[in-house]
Amino acid sequence: MTPAATDLPLRLATPRGRWVVAATVLGSGVAFLDSTVVNVALPAIGHGLHTNLAGLQWVLDGYLLTLGSLIVLGGSLGDLRGRRRVYVWGLLGFLVTSASCAVAPDVEVLIVSRVLQGIAAALLVPGSLAIISSSFHPDDRPRAIGAWSGLAGVWTAVGPFLGGWLVDAVSWRLVFLVNLPVILVTVWIVQRHVPESRDTEASGHVDVAGAATLTLGLAGVVYALIEGPAKQWPPLSVGAGIGGVVLLAAFLLVELRAREPMVPLAMFRSSQFSGANATTLAVYAALGVATFLVVVHLQVDLGYSALYAGASLLPLTILMFLFSARAGALAQRIGPRIPMTVGPLVVAVGLALLGEISAGDSYLTAVLPGVVVLGIGLTITVAPLTAAVLAAAEERHAGIASAINNAVARLASLLAIAVVPAVAGMTGTAKGAFASGYPTALRIAALVAAAGGVIAFGTIRRGASVTSVTHPDAAHACQPAACLEHASG
Repeated sequence: MTPAATDLPLRLATPRGRWVVAATVLGSGVAFLDSTVVNVALPAIGHGLHTNLAGLQWVLDGYLLTLGSLIVLGGSLGDLRGRRRVYVWGLLGFLVTSASCAVAPDVEVLIVSRVLQGIAAALLVPGSLAIISSSFHPDDRPRAIGAWSGLAGVWTAVGPFLGGWLVDAVSWRLVFLVNLPVILVTVWIVQRHVPESRDTEASGHVDVAGAATLTLGLAGVVYALIEGPAKQWPPLSVGAGIGGVVLLAAFLLVELRAREPMVPLAMFRSSQFSGANATTLAVYAALGVATFLVVVHLQVDLGYSALYAGASLLPLTILMFLFSARAGALAQRIGPRIPMTVGPLVVAVGLALLGEISAGDSYLTAVLPGVVVLGIGLTITVAPLTAAVLAAAEERHAGIASAINNAVARLASLLAIAVVPAVAGMTGTAKGAFASGYPTALRIAALVAAAGGVIAFGTIRRGASVTSVTHPDAAHACQPAACLEHASG
């Protein structure tokens, strides 16, 4: 039987409600898992495919580039075409591209496969949270989001452990193949138990121009940031960077003029929505640096095996699994401001502790304290942050709101992975450049995370008003200057 929209709203305590949470956690989990499981395999990928740090940065950023720039479009497509339908499209695309990554004969093919995998993830990731937001009764929605956040966070955190075991036991190629059975099970659950939902007021327009300018603009900027420092800024890198900036400026103009923009700038009139996304930018930029560098540092500079490097982050998994739902419930009672202020500051302390790891240190005294503190900080932050974003948007725009927030998170990691290693002096060819730059990179990440807490304190309020978004007819589209002034409040 195909579930229908008339089954809505769902209650979390019902069998159908639990199936929906399971389907969204499993589906989005493979995308989150893939974002982290690859990190622990990077040294093995570099050795097996004979690539340098820049090549490894592209393995991560190729995925984040298309995921981050297209995820809002994916959310819009879900609102327009049906969230369950687009979710299944993303699952099947992720299955095919994961297989392509697993059989890549060289780093160039792997990077292209990762770029395509990011496109599939852009359909998959926003749909999971939008399905929860549009399916559950308002009284159960915060608890459902908390359960989703905690269990999805477990997927993210368990990635390094699982990846390490697969790399040591067989091959780095299995870190991609592990997705396949999970995806097949998820598709089965979705088809049987997840009700369809969509934005009934949408006209059917898709902002292709906005998606294209954002993707190409980010590609140019990221290419310059990765290749420029490694190659002493050749003309191609400089030109790509300038072209990328021009295209990003064009993206804003396209969105201001679009009949139905991919990113409705009016949503940012809400200080709650803008502040939550700014906090997301800071926290996930810092987290992106940490997940990229810590497990590599443990293997390359401290001699950990892939399995032990991945297992070192297991306490973070346990903390998020046990307490994320409770953190969501607490934020529902006291409001999101305090958790979103305290959480990033705790994350900053954890990153600073991880930045002090050096050769010869023991796990118990040097690695474990930083991992535990980081886990506590993320547990406090993630569920309230997600709930704050969705609370500031109309229910019918759940897909766009969650997609924008997800885009901010992925683009934060994308840019941080491209920028911070160069700023910390880790991209040179000198021997030991990675080890000597590692503490500086983690300190930068800690400062960025702390800035996220400060932003939340200044912008997040309990009971913030919801910003209404309307789509003007093409004939009445406002001019760029007027729209920008209106959107910025």
